[in-house]
Amino acid sequence: MQTIRIKALPTDTGQQTGQGAEKAPQPVKDLLPLLAGAAVAVGGVGAALALVDLSSPLRAPFTLFFLLAAPATAIGTALRALTPWGRGVVAVSGALAVNLLVAQGMLALHVWSVRGGVVAVAALSSLVVLPGAGRRLRRRGAKRWAS
Repeated sequence: MQTIRIKALPTDTGQQTGQGAEKAPQPVKDLLPLLAGAAVAVGGVGAALALVDLSSPLRAPFTLFFLLAAPATAIGTALRALTPWGRGVVAVSGALAVNLLVAQGMLALHVWSVRGGVVAVAALSSLVVLPGAGRRLRRRGAKRWAS
């Protein structure tokens, strides 16, 4: 009778062979909250720079990031039932549509301004995200009440 031995890969972290479990690296999922916090900070700084009308070389890219990320995040959180790729495609295209509709509406009404555009996009994004957050809080309260 012959036994077959399986050799561990050189990149083995110890999880497959059971050795060195205490030295296993942290999963990549730990970076997700850090990246989300950085994105919120960059978007917030961009909105603040646009609203204060401060002259800075970071104003344009940070404000553009806010104008794309705020509606995309709001639409993405509202569409939890879709697959991640589908949700991403819909969120990005929806963010572009929101920005184009805000710009077109403000130009048609002759009230175009950078501050007004940032405020309008922020308001529309919060209107999209608030009903979903309210439902989640209501469900959480109902579960807590039933316990």
